[in-house]
Amino acid sequence: MALTNFSGVSSLPTNYEYFASGGAKNGLSVNGSTMRLNDKEVFIYSGAMHYFRVPRPYWRDRLKKIRAAGLNTVETYVPWNLHEPRSGEFDFGDKDNDMSDFLNLQEFLTIAKEEDLFAIVRPGPYICAEFESGGFPSWLLRENDIDFRNSNPTYMKYVTRWFNLLLPILAMFQFTRGGPIIAFQVENEYALSGKHDLDYLRKLRQLMLDNGETNFSF
Repeated sequence: MALTNFSGVSSLPTNYEYFASGGAKNGLSVNGSTMRLNDKEVFIYSGAMHYFRVPRPYWRDRLKKIRAAGLNTVETYVPWNLHEPRSGEFDFGDKDNDMSDFLNLQEFLTIAKEEDLFAIVRPGPYICAEFESGGFPSWLLRENDIDFRNSNPTYMKYVTRWFNLLLPILAMFQFTRGGPIIAFQVENEYALSGKHDLDYLRKLRQLMLDNGETNFSF
C-alpha cells in the first residue's frame, strides 16, 4: 500500500498569497478556455453556500469545510425578498426581523476571505434558488402596472433602488479592492425565462458599472 506524504502542504501559499502577491491589480479575465486572476492562470473550483440558509454561527465552520474539500471559491445568491421584506426597509443583519441573523452579507464575505476562499456573487435581481417568485419581494405584486424581468419602468424603478443600495456594498468586497469577490452574475438563467429583452440586461450591467462593479461579470 502506497502512502502519500502531505508534509509539504502546509508550506504552500494561500490563494491570496499567490494570486494577490504584489497587489491585486487585475481581476478575473477569460481568454478562450483560459481564466486568469491578477494575470495568473486560475482554475475555479466552486461550491454553493447560501448564507441566508445557514445559521450565522455555522458560517465559518461550513466555509472551512468548503476549503478543506479542495474548493477555492464559494458562490452565493443575494435574496432581494429577505433583504427588503417591506418596501424601502432594508436589512443586512442589523434589524430585528425574524431573518435578520441570517442576512449579514458583509460578515459572510469577510469570513470567506479569512478562510482563503474567493467568492462569486449572484445578486439577481431574479435569483430562482427555489424561492417563491425567484426571490422577488411579494410587495412588488401590489403594483398594477409592473412586469418582471424586463425593462418595464415600474419594475426597473424598484430594481434600481435595490441595486443602488446593494451594489456599493458588494463593490467594496471585490478582489481588486482587497476582498474575495472575483465575479458577478447578471440576472440568472435569463435564457430560460422566455424573454429576450437585451436592453434589460444592458441596464442591469450598467447599474453594476455605475455602482463600482468593475470585476468580471457573466
